[in-house]
Amino acid sequence: MNTRIYVGNLSYHTTENDLANLFEQVGQVESVNIITDRDTGRSKGFGFVEMGADDAEKAIAQFNGVELSGRALTVNEARPREERSGGGRGGYGGGRGNGGGRGRSGGRY
Repeated sequence: MNTRIYVGNLSYHTTENDLANLFEQVGQVESVNIITDRDTGRSKGFGFVEMGADDAEKAIAQFNGVELSGRALTVNEARPREERSGGGRGGYGGGRGNGGGRGRSGGRY
């Protein structure tokens, strides 16, 4: 059975090939996916590597904290993706209030 590994703190220049080459030092890599911004196509600085369970444990132990492209990687077992509620991007909180009373004379007329 395969284990999905989270790899964080990636340089924006790190490619899926770079990650595959690194993790293949430990064992067979089934898949590599660097997450990119949907609008710009630029890397978000993290990704996932999928490999066999035994190899994944070795990779986590070996690569967590290791430098790649000048950045110390964060490597751990990926958590299951949280279910997202539908309905756009709500949750922006209430209005901005009254701005703290700027321009007022403090009630003295």
